[in-house]
Formats: sequence, C-alpha cells, structure tokens
Amino acid sequence: MNINLPLALTIARVAAIPIVFGLFLTDLPQRGHWATVVFALAGITDWLDGWLARRWGQTSKFGAFLDPVADKLLVAVSLIVLLHERPGGELMFLCAVIIGREITVSALREWMAELGSRTSVAVNWIGKWKTGFQMTAIGMLLWGTPFFGIPIYTIGLGLLWVAAALTIWSMLVYLRAAWPMMKDAS
Repeated sequence: MNINLPLALTIARVAAIPIVFGLFLTDLPQRGHWATVVFALAGITDWLDGWLARRWGQTSKFGAFLDPVADKLLVAVSLIVLLHERPGGELMFLCAVIIGREITVSALREWMAELGSRTSVAVNWIGKWKTGFQMTAIGMLLWGTPFFGIPIYTIGLGLLWVAAALTIWSMLVYLRAAWPMMKDAS
C-alpha cells in the first residue's frame, strides 16, 4: 500500500479520535478548547484529503473506504463525549438521530454496493451541507464556553438541530434513491 499525503491526512484524522476522547479524560484546564482545536484540524483534513487526492490523481480504494469511516468515527466519538459531559434529553435525541442516520446510510451504501448500484446512493450536496453544519456544531459544543460573550454552546446546539434536520433529509434522499431496489428485494 502506497501512503501518499491524502491518505496520510485521512490516517491522521483517525489518530485524532482518541486524542479528542482522551482530552476529556484529563483534568486539563480548557480541555474542551484543546479538543476543539484537534477536532477542527481533523475536520480540515476531511476536506483537504479529498481535494488533494482528486487534484493530484492519488485516489485509492483504501482511501475511499477509510475517509468516510474516519468521519463517522470522529463525529460519533465526539457526540458521545459531549453527551457524557452534558447529559440531557435534547442532546441525547440529536446524537441518536445523527448516529442512527450514519449507521443506516452506511448499511444502505454497503447493500447497494453488493447490488452494483452504489452510485445511486453517492454523496450529494445535502450530505455536504449536513457535514458542514455537523462539524461546526460539534466544534462549538466541544468548546463549550462563551467566547468574548458569545454563547458558543447555545449556538452550537442550534446548529446541531440544523445538522440533524439535514441528516434526516439526506437519509430520506438516499432511501428514496434506493427504494426501487429495496422494493424488488423484498
């Protein structure tokens, strides 16, 4: 396996996951701020690795597999950390919607790939907007404290509601695209 820069960035995103998690196991002052920095850097690699791979012609099957896995793990672990830090019904609901959608769509893509129809559930613009809102919201929630009087956590929670709505919308788009094959398989 040839590890080029785009793949190394994806691997670095996977390596960031235990760091974000581990920061919340410490008593470091401003651990949420440090976790946000690591999370933000990992989020930037999500965009950068794909852009570089396409631009430089360095795409690979392993990179195409690992990239969405890294994203989903980073999001899921971060949401679990947030829920542990501030348990509550609203955040629990949003975490369940987002993580549930990721599992559903991943399983749907796997099944569609087995049928040879993976392109009918390819990432679309709704999924890209969902990811943008989700990553911004999670970063703000990890930060957790006001920033120059701006209620970062509250804004992040509002953005997570937008991300959850986009999450449901994108899942419905994927399910609708797969419905003809699902109907024929039953």
